[in-house]
Amino acid sequence: MGRTRYKFDEDAYPHFVTCTINAWLPVFSNPDFVDIVLDSWRFLQRERSIQIEGWVVLENHLHWIGVGPLLGKRVGEFKSYTAKQILIEMQKRGYQTLLDQFRYFKRRYKNDQVHQLWQEGSHPKRIDTDQMMWQKLDYIHHNPVKRGYVDDPVHWRYSSARSYAGQQGLLEICQDWR
Repeated sequence: MGRTRYKFDEDAYPHFVTCTINAWLPVFSNPDFVDIVLDSWRFLQRERSIQIEGWVVLENHLHWIGVGPLLGKRVGEFKSYTAKQILIEMQKRGYQTLLDQFRYFKRRYKNDQVHQLWQEGSHPKRIDTDQMMWQKLDYIHHNPVKRGYVDDPVHWRYSSARSYAGQQGLLEICQDWR
């Protein structure tokens, strides 16, 4: 049996994915680091045929719903690329305190890297009904409300809530998951 009970199932099904910053550090309070995530998602959409059906980025984690070929592999590539780019930017900007923390919280067996930005795993959950899809989208969109950042989900800039409300969002999403 593998290290985790969370696994990506068939490519035809969308999956709810969570990516958490190591030690829950507030990396995404810097909009430039959110832009790295958004650009990486756009690449997955354009070059890897991944459809994104919902998303939210908070200061220390993100959730998204994706579907497409080799989604598990693509999530790994997403995390690897975004970690590398964010850490490079932190080094350029002299974010030494955060870099020291990512060095400290790195798993001991990860000998091929100095820092670890993301916690391991992404806890994928297969979505196989409309009811489950709406539940996950509601959870994603209300996450900033529950945390007290906004009163209405559409007021959170880094979310697909605006797209579902018929407004322009920061990332194109696929609302036709059926």
